[in-house]
Amino acid sequence: MTGNLFKENFTLKETQCTIISDKQQAIQTAIESIKRNRRELEIYIRANPKFLYTLKPISPPEKPLVAKLMALAAEKAGVGPMAAVAGAIADLAVNDMTSEGCEVAVVEDGGEISAVSNTPVDVAVAAGDEPLSKRFGFRLTEFPIGVATSSGRFSHALSFGYAEAATVFCKNAALADAAATAMGNVVKGEDVGAAIQAGISKGLSIEGVEGVLIIYKGQVGTAGKIPQIIKVEG
Repeated sequence: MTGNLFKENFTLKETQCTIISDKQQAIQTAIESIKRNRRELEIYIRANPKFLYTLKPISPPEKPLVAKLMALAAEKAGVGPMAAVAGAIADLAVNDMTSEGCEVAVVEDGGEISAVSNTPVDVAVAAGDEPLSKRFGFRLTEFPIGVATSSGRFSHALSFGYAEAATVFCKNAALADAAATAMGNVVKGEDVGAAIQAGISKGLSIEGVEGVLIIYKGQVGTAGKIPQIIKVEG
């Protein structure tokens, strides 16, 4: 427990989460939600393997809900549905937590964040071993919010670009996740300014994206509505 909040790390296969809430029971609710939605997604993929491998949008299924949310977000961003998996799982966990009446529900899944809170939430930007990595972050004050970062250099996720970090802010993490992938895919080339502008243009062209930040070759570009930037100590 940190102050009046409870915090727990949880890992299940590829899913690595940090969960924060003002109610201890909500932590367990989030864990059960993550387990359930992962299980339902795995069953769906076994019957529909294209869902796992395609890099293009696919028709959203009615069930399971996690696959539907992934496909809907990916459709808006123009990417494959797996680009939204971490964000969708985080969103569903937060929804389940808030259904229990908690006022702070934060789930970070592999760097993608879904949050509802009655108090500010500070998050750091991680970009591998780059000088700016974990040196600055954002103070989240408007909720609900989804924050996602794609990297072409420091992430296990597939990216066709080379940005150190391509960060997106939306109302939900599924769309932020998919949009960050789409934005990161176009950040490449020797002309740093043009690459950053291409990423910004791509990100803001996606319906529902509110703000973007890109780190590429040591330079930073921002556009749209982004939270307060803060210095990270330590």
